[in-house]
Amino acid sequence: MNGSGNGNANGMLSGAVVAVAGAGGPAGHAALLRLAEAGATVVAADADPARLAEAVDAARYAHGGATVTGDTVDLLDLAATKEWAARTEKEFGRIDGLVHLVGGWRGSASFTETDLADWDFLHNLLIRTVQHTSLAFHDPLLRSGNGRYVLVSQVGAHKPVANNAAYNAGKAAAEAWTLALADSFRKAAGDDGPGAAATILVIKALVHDAMRAERPNAKFAGFTDVKELAEAITGVWERPATEVNGQRLWLTPQP
Repeated sequence: MNGSGNGNANGMLSGAVVAVAGAGGPAGHAALLRLAEAGATVVAADADPARLAEAVDAARYAHGGATVTGDTVDLLDLAATKEWAARTEKEFGRIDGLVHLVGGWRGSASFTETDLADWDFLHNLLIRTVQHTSLAFHDPLLRSGNGRYVLVSQVGAHKPVANNAAYNAGKAAAEAWTLALADSFRKAAGDDGPGAAATILVIKALVHDAMRAERPNAKFAGFTDVKELAEAITGVWERPATEVNGQRLWLTPQP
């Protein structure tokens, strides 16, 4: 990719425009940094303006020439999400990626103690936001010619456990929706194979430096460092769309 006005003309994503949903958390921080380092113009969104500003400022500071912008977007509002996608494509001329990092967790002591209010909460965070971003960014990602939709999922979607029924079911539904998006990309491409891809990165849990500092004796076995996740995210563009479309890429052992 070329024609970028940002600071890393030689990066593998030079000239690419990548949107990051749920950019305010530790995974968002790491993703913004890595995408900016790879040369992308990064368009970050989060519902929390303070957390978003902190993440955007950190990425800008680390990569002085990079274009990193932040939008406070309510991803539970389909019209607002579509407006974000349209505004981004109009401003930058293209959208080459949507990285979906919106997350949240609610659990219970046992299966029968599951609070169905947790399901309502997780349905919005884990499923509705995926529905809205995928519907809003579907056409721009197709127009890119090298678009990528990247969902971060969790191993419990494949091996549900009693005290995580709502969370595991929410992640499984988000995966199914993303695979349907992948099928749409495949069908839109016809015989040539997809130019756009929807990919699922599966983790057990995330860990970052602050967590290690708080719990210096913890092993965090099987956890994925947010920097490793960011590396895997950018790596999705390094592989042909036909290789990664509709695929789960495991960052933790497969159950």
